[in-house]
Amino acid sequence: MIRIGVAGFGRRISSVINHVLRDVDPDIRVVGIVDPDEKGARSRLAECDAKDAVFYNSLDTMVRKAKLDALAIGTRCNLHTPYAIKAAQYDIPLYLEKPVAISMKQATSLERAFRKTHCPVVVSFPLRVSPLCVLAKNYIADGAVGKPIHITALNYVPYGTCYWIEGYRNYEVTQGLFLQKATHDFDYMSYLMNSPIVRVAAMASWGQVFGGNMPAGLTCSKCRKRHTCLESPEYRKRLGEKTADHLCVFGEDCGSPETGINEDCSSALVEFASGAHGIYTQVFYVRGDANARGASVSGYMGTVKFDWYANELHRIRHHELFNATEKATGDTGHFGGDLELAEDFLNVIKGRGKSRTTIQMGIQSVYACLAAKESAETGKFVKVRQVG
Repeated sequence: MIRIGVAGFGRRISSVINHVLRDVDPDIRVVGIVDPDEKGARSRLAECDAKDAVFYNSLDTMVRKAKLDALAIGTRCNLHTPYAIKAAQYDIPLYLEKPVAISMKQATSLERAFRKTHCPVVVSFPLRVSPLCVLAKNYIADGAVGKPIHITALNYVPYGTCYWIEGYRNYEVTQGLFLQKATHDFDYMSYLMNSPIVRVAAMASWGQVFGGNMPAGLTCSKCRKRHTCLESPEYRKRLGEKTADHLCVFGEDCGSPETGINEDCSSALVEFASGAHGIYTQVFYVRGDANARGASVSGYMGTVKFDWYANELHRIRHHELFNATEKATGDTGHFGGDLELAEDFLNVIKGRGKSRTTIQMGIQSVYACLAAKESAETGKFVKVRQVG
């Protein structure tokens, strides 16, 4: 039996444990939890954990008493760093949700905490390890494009309203969608280009679509516009969507450009240490078949491009007659990346392998995201701090 302790047993981490980790190894047991919402956490426990899981008032107490084989941190984003810093001292394998930090102060503190620790970390970066991304990386490493010179990466998010109807709308917790969303993408972009991002110029649009002056706390069921609003469950039902009653995406409690609000869309021009550069764009108001997530990497010899939603990769030879397309089969969480991370974490716990998504990678991505956030707010090019 593998004994796991969890700080913040929310929806995301409970799903990872119950439906991904346990698919790989059914002998996983949640034996300890630190979470102020005990009722909510208990409702997410699997039947095999419900009887034996013990709630503790601190990470220290849980580690001391629960005889853990591993830790997982699934708190709200602003608490990832404080709990990870505490976890660093225990040298127990750690699964850490992204973003690993939401400010420069947090990120630098986290880097210091892990300089001398022996705590192995698997950061929740499933895109880097997803089979399609790894396939693209292998093609590039084998010379399919020659020297990588440019990358274009897109993230057209068809479920973007979650950042205004759920806890993600709390800007103090998320600090915007570069940190919340692009942290995945900057990481896999650096992986594909085999080089860290060193400089960023970014732009964003705030309050053009979501947010507004509807009353704070308003839900669709209480709104007089629910029969005509494009975001109401009644309207979404006509499009074949099953949407529950939710907070208004046009409410004043979504924030404002002055007080802080998630961006409707944002883009970044990025420079890599290798001399290559690229562009990244994320859009949160698209729906349906407008979805897109993937990248195109090019060099003099060719182009390798892929899209996770289409589940396929194209290799284009610039100087030959024949090109190739590879189509994936099946569809799993985060395009297969969640399963790969689960395998990695269990291998780390059992001493059979090392993490492919280390704490240093998580921190480096945060540094790039913080640079993009600063650039979008100031209109200036911003240098990216480097780990170490």
